[in-house]
Amino acid sequence: MPGSVPDTAATEYRPLLFSIAYGMTGSVGDAEDIVQDAFLGMTRARQAGTTIADPKAYLATAVTRLGISYLSSARVRRETYVGDWLPEPVVVPAEPGPAEHAELADSLSMAFLVLLEALSPVERAVFMLREVFGYRYPDVARITGKTEVNCRQIFARARQRIAAEGPVRDSAPSPARRAEGEELARRFFEAAAGGDMDALLGMLAPDVVVHGDGGGKAQAIAAPLHGRQPAARLLVGLFRRGRILGISIRLAWVNGQPGAVGYDAAGRVFAVFELEVADGVVQAILGVVNPDKLGHLGPVSDVALLPERRLARGPVGRNVRMAALSAGCPFTVTCAPVASVTRAAPNNWPAVHAPGLAPARTRWVVSAAMAAVARTPSPVRSSAVRVCPSGPVTSAQV
Repeated sequence: MPGSVPDTAATEYRPLLFSIAYGMTGSVGDAEDIVQDAFLGMTRARQAGTTIADPKAYLATAVTRLGISYLSSARVRRETYVGDWLPEPVVVPAEPGPAEHAELADSLSMAFLVLLEALSPVERAVFMLREVFGYRYPDVARITGKTEVNCRQIFARARQRIAAEGPVRDSAPSPARRAEGEELARRFFEAAAGGDMDALLGMLAPDVVVHGDGGGKAQAIAAPLHGRQPAARLLVGLFRRGRILGISIRLAWVNGQPGAVGYDAAGRVFAVFELEVADGVVQAILGVVNPDKLGHLGPVSDVALLPERRLARGPVGRNVRMAALSAGCPFTVTCAPVASVTRAAPNNWPAVHAPGLAPARTRWVVSAAMAAVARTPSPVRSSAVRVCPSGPVTSAQV
């Protein structure tokens, strides 16, 4: 425990240490574990007779090197991650939260952490220490175990790679910029909840991008969604469904950016949204619905879980859902279990059920696997599902 460290004043460094660990891992739980391990390591070193003249430097070195080790193993896991990977969100409500979260709030947006994924573990450590936390090169060299010249080269290389992926982070927002961000977020989520397309379009950048992280466990768009019109349609549909489910939205600061936390009717967390704001408009929307990344915020809802985890288990449910999400559908597409899927005339195509979806004119591409699972006799290149308010939905070849 941190309190077991003889020099209890060392706990004052927890905000900085958490920020470094979180910046390296993108995980709140793993960052807390790394900080804990660093404190325990210092306790053991002192018990063994080691004199630690500078606890802050010792702990920062331990946390950084533990973060490098973590990333070396995490990289393999992220290569097989289902869909977009986003970091665990750090939420700061209107009232001040834990000290470590408060320090982080103006340091590391989710979008910035995604950019850091392009770097190797050592590059990430050097870039973070120098760019985010302002360490001098001699200190960066001591912490990472590299030479000062090598650290300068690593930083320059890392900065070039980050610049190629996207704009390098700004400094912490001024009070005026924070106030503007809060007001924009308020109007943004009010427009989305009210279905006001015109207001939404006015607040979205022309090249806005939407990212969703469901981790293969919750509903999210299968790939980043680009463009003002698709993003606005997705948001309006998402919030329309939210009204039916009794969803509520509470504004918050998410990783130092304006955003919100979504709660179900029982008060459980189901999503966190971060808005990347620049030039007075929303440049990116990042949503985390992966339940594994929300547990540190409180009880987690099941309203966003994948359909096959609740209703339509099996290949038919997966393929219909993934096809709809790939097309930008914000709704839950549920279908009957494989055994009860019926074949529809005249082409013997499978029929599925999609209750609660908006009527009309929308057609979703469904993979050939759906027809195969439903035992359609002839091979199918693709099919389309016409979304109806209720009842069976018959697919027809395109």
